[in-house]
Amino acid sequence: MPDHHPAPPQAASVGALVELSRYRVATGERILRGQRILGVVRVTDAPADGDGRTYVVERELTSKAELAGLVAHYVDHARKCDDIPLLHLYPDNGEVA
Repeated sequence: MPDHHPAPPQAASVGALVELSRYRVATGERILRGQRILGVVRVTDAPADGDGRTYVVERELTSKAELAGLVAHYVDHARKCDDIPLLHLYPDNGEVA
């Protein structure tokens, strides 16, 4: 009888957090960060000083063009509204990173 062993579990493919951009609004400086998880990029918006809420901006970007467009639009919107863009773009988003 052959000896069958299940394949070992594969480690989750999670990359390092990468700073994509910083922006400043009335409530303080914030950082957009990207992290590759299982082949797709998740983008979060966090307070630069670490004190406060971190928001998930996008969870499944697959190309550099998508990422660049999102970051440019998001930071531009932050400057225009002088606030965290996610709160204005998706006011019902209760998702926290």
